[in-house]
Amino acid sequence: MIAKIGKGSNMYGAILYNQQKVDRENGAVLLLNRIPDTMNGRYSVAYFNKCFEPYLSANIKTEKTVRHISLNPDPKDKVSDEQFTEMAQEYMERMGYGNQPYIVFKHMDIDRTHIHIVSTCVGIDGKKIPDDYDHPRSMAICRDLEQKYNLQKATEQEQKQANKVFKPVNHKNGDIKSQIASVVRHLPKYYSFSTMGSYNALLSLFNITVEEVRGERNGQPVNGLVYVALDENGNKVSNPFKASLFGKDAGVVQLQKHLEQSKEKMKTNTARSVLKNMVELAIHTTSNETDFKKQLSEQGINTVVRRNDSGRIYGMTFIDHESRSVWNGSQLDKNLSANVFNDWWNNGNKPELKIQNNPVSKANEIDSVPTKDLFEFIRQEHSLNTYIGLFNLLSDTQDEDYEEEQFAKLMKKKTKKGRG
Repeated sequence: MIAKIGKGSNMYGAILYNQQKVDRENGAVLLLNRIPDTMNGRYSVAYFNKCFEPYLSANIKTEKTVRHISLNPDPKDKVSDEQFTEMAQEYMERMGYGNQPYIVFKHMDIDRTHIHIVSTCVGIDGKKIPDDYDHPRSMAICRDLEQKYNLQKATEQEQKQANKVFKPVNHKNGDIKSQIASVVRHLPKYYSFSTMGSYNALLSLFNITVEEVRGERNGQPVNGLVYVALDENGNKVSNPFKASLFGKDAGVVQLQKHLEQSKEKMKTNTARSVLKNMVELAIHTTSNETDFKKQLSEQGINTVVRRNDSGRIYGMTFIDHESRSVWNGSQLDKNLSANVFNDWWNNGNKPELKIQNNPVSKANEIDSVPTKDLFEFIRQEHSLNTYIGLFNLLSDTQDEDYEEEQFAKLMKKKTKKGRG
């Protein structure tokens, strides 16, 4: 099992990304921790977001307050909802977030069922939970969970191989051919893209571009592909390499077949509507290109902008790494075409988009519950003298500097009476 820890600043976006899958019956809420239930057991983005407000407003100094974590078992593993819930609870406890509000979502819209956990690193007392050793601690917990639940082991060698496959080309490291091969041999196996422009947008994340070569040889038409390495600014920095050097999967025949298959697959891909709403939300809540890209990247979505020599935007591509699909803006909606973004970022005319209300939100009257009442619920929950979990509340020892035990000792102090 592999855990991915996302750190961002947009709580609403993180919740929206997951709740939309629930609303479209491609996901489910498995667990609420430190979040009050609703009267009818139905939830909305607005309601969940409100539950986090007391924590987020308690600390205005921390920039990335949101934790968006995914736990990904091997596709061969058969994990029940009960097991997913137990794993999420143990993972969050051991990571130091057991006393935090969090939501566990199950995703079922791709071939590997997995869970996402949305939480915050800010405690109710306004203090940030330290995260200096998140990744090594997370890996150790995953190894323990694999053994406890008899899951396929994600060995260190497999993780290194996965990183190698999708590592961007660095022309300064030499052996460019091998670096390109490690990417182009594998990308079509993992990602859906329906045009050459989308493929090039995806390749650009790995400092590679592909070009079609047409000509004639011995009186016969020749149609092929060549791959070229790019630097960090998108400039070509290598000689072209024929696709035949990287095997049939990188060649024009197989690639055309992949484009057609992707086109059909993406017609019914539920990720489209979720991605569309995430892009529209980013337009609604940001004021420039940098912030727009940053907000989407926090949700695992890369934005590739194509400009001509005069700076005009002629292409907008969105790469959703969760569903592993690549979309042109116009594929998502006519209001998300390149012209719309060109008019915004080059001419200052921000599009006015109407964010559609969630049908569950309309039916969920508890959205009107004042934040003050939610804060009172949270304050009472945190004022308990004991807490059920893997760790007991610690007092003044939480500031001691023991690296190997640091997170185990960073538990929250009891909230003082009368706060709120």
